[in-house]
Amino acid sequence: MEETFVPFRGIKNDLKGRLLCYKQDWTGGIQAGIRILAPTTYIFFASAIPVISFGEQLERSTEGSLTAVQTLASTALCGVIHSVVGGQPLLILGVAEPTVLMYTFMFNFAKDRKDLGQKLFLGWTGWVRVWTALLLFLLAILGACSIINRFTRLAGELFGLLIAMLFMQEAIRGVVEEFGIPQRENPNQTALQLSWRFGNGMFALFLSFGLLLTALRSRKARSWRYGTGWLRGFITDYGVPLMVLLWTGVSYIPVNEVPRGIPRRLFSPNPWSPGAYSNWTVIKDMLNVPPLYIVGAFIPATMIAVLYYFDHSVASQLSQQKEFNLKKPASYHYDLLLLGFLVILCGLIGIPPSNGVIPQSPMHTKSLATLKHQLLRNKLVSTVRQSMRNNANLGQLYRNMQEAYNEMQTPLTCQIPSSLGLRELKESTIQLVSSTGYIGAPVDETVFDVDKDIDDLLPVEVKEQRVSNLLQALMVGGCVAAMPLLKKIPTSVLWGYFAFMAIESLPGNQFWERILLLFTAPSRRYKVREDYRATFVETVPFKTIATFTMFQTAYLLVCFGITWIPLAGVLFPLLIMLLVPVRQYFLPKFFKGAHLQDLDAAEYEEVPAIAFNMSFQDQEPQARINNIDGGEILDEIITRSRGEIRLTLSPKVTSLNHTSVEDIRPAYSPRVSQRVDSNHVSELRGEQSPWLKGKELEAKKTPSPVPSILGQSSCG
Repeated sequence: MEETFVPFRGIKNDLKGRLLCYKQDWTGGIQAGIRILAPTTYIFFASAIPVISFGEQLERSTEGSLTAVQTLASTALCGVIHSVVGGQPLLILGVAEPTVLMYTFMFNFAKDRKDLGQKLFLGWTGWVRVWTALLLFLLAILGACSIINRFTRLAGELFGLLIAMLFMQEAIRGVVEEFGIPQRENPNQTALQLSWRFGNGMFALFLSFGLLLTALRSRKARSWRYGTGWLRGFITDYGVPLMVLLWTGVSYIPVNEVPRGIPRRLFSPNPWSPGAYSNWTVIKDMLNVPPLYIVGAFIPATMIAVLYYFDHSVASQLSQQKEFNLKKPASYHYDLLLLGFLVILCGLIGIPPSNGVIPQSPMHTKSLATLKHQLLRNKLVSTVRQSMRNNANLGQLYRNMQEAYNEMQTPLTCQIPSSLGLRELKESTIQLVSSTGYIGAPVDETVFDVDKDIDDLLPVEVKEQRVSNLLQALMVGGCVAAMPLLKKIPTSVLWGYFAFMAIESLPGNQFWERILLLFTAPSRRYKVREDYRATFVETVPFKTIATFTMFQTAYLLVCFGITWIPLAGVLFPLLIMLLVPVRQYFLPKFFKGAHLQDLDAAEYEEVPAIAFNMSFQDQEPQARINNIDGGEILDEIITRSRGEIRLTLSPKVTSLNHTSVEDIRPAYSPRVSQRVDSNHVSELRGEQSPWLKGKELEAKKTPSPVPSILGQSSCG
């Protein structure tokens, strides 16, 4: 993204780029047909369930001033507006945990003041939102989003891990409270006696862990040995919401044998209940707020504006990482401007505002990458089968696939130049054809396995469109009317889902991987490089890795600790923003530039990122993914924020791969492969897996074939 601080220029450039894509944003989603429902449903539950949980938390924290009705209404309203007139449709908006913390702090401040109190709490927050919107307008107009290039891993991954900690904290706190007496409940009722409270708590543990474990397992269904491909794909796409329904059903098994109120369920007024809609007219209360508090609202507004600016920008950045090979331009400035309008709208109707959320936004992009993979795969499968019926040879078959791939690409004037195209055919396929003695012989499925080999040729792409975002927002809005049904969900199931979201956000976070590395035995550290393609293990001394990680961990704990301090907790967004100058000016004095570039490269410091589909001599994982379903390949991909990509597969050499181990070069950034290995790298490489050593000897016996030229074609 171009750095520009000229007023309005960033907004103008964003609008110019996105307007060219606007029509195709809709037609592309509609052309996907019913398949668009899979990513829509997946992201709907990923958005709705946390929002319901946050509503439950806000209901307790604000003594009923805000409930799940308001959080759902905000998520739906902001989501619909953003999906229609927003810039980046991959960005998911919702009420996030930091917003809940902010409202909790503001309520604790207001409720004990006689001239404000709970009665004028929402009116005062309305003024806070007005100030927040004005600050967001100012940031967007002046091009503040240009410094998104300065948001490095240090800030982004620390913030992501902080969100995960807040999710897990809420899950643990919720389960612990299942053993206690809820606020505003009659402590003399049977369900709140000591023995029944203990029983309720143990049942809550069962439901929470049951949902957590089964949801995590369902996300890996495509790699199961059992069931058909369609069934495993269905479980992967819809398994998490199905687990919510399953464990909600389990909660009703003992319902006739326990007192009413066990297990505890979501508490929220219906949207049509008396008093439930009083906050919709909060604009009248804003006129009664004392002038001193109207001016003082600027202080929390500053904190919230910084938080939203950072949270919204980072969520947008993570939803359009380079490895996803997006073709349409970003829209940071315009989206921040639109967020300002959404904030003031929500403030005037008394609901908490929504902003870009993590991890839902990158989850949305990944689900659309799976959808695009499936659409491309279906087209290529039909093309290959037709070519085989026409007795095409391998070269003709590949050209036909390239033409079919190009037909699926929608040419747009707004597209970012891309080198995407089908990957080269595997050497094992070329070798198999050559062994027949005639390279021009017709190809059949004994040479090219239609159901397996096509997945190896497809690059990672995303179905960029607006339909899934609009549909999921409308479905969230439908939850407001379905509140009587939602109140049947046990709160313990929601706590289990919080834990699931926290754990789901950890893979791909290098900060988390480095924390695990600190506890890894020295003799097993080669597995980090082998399994996770962690290039920094080879190029950065372990002492430097440990020092950098401990600094980041200490900073994370400070940010987390701040959230526990009443009122002062609103300072934690400033600590996150402070990491930008810390990274740019402070850390280079204590760490070598080359080491920082590997551990925490900023966009302005990087060489151009390498897309996943580009052809390398490293084809180690190809033999292992031969028999993996197309969607599973996407499940096994974990993206990085600085142009890296890795597979959660160990690099192994099999008899299908005829390339010798000496010829295999890691698919790292070019700058890494050009460096001279340090002594600790040689030691690291000397501790290779015995299994890999055996395979290396086996692979050396087979000479490498002549490189194929069949895959050398231009992208579409």
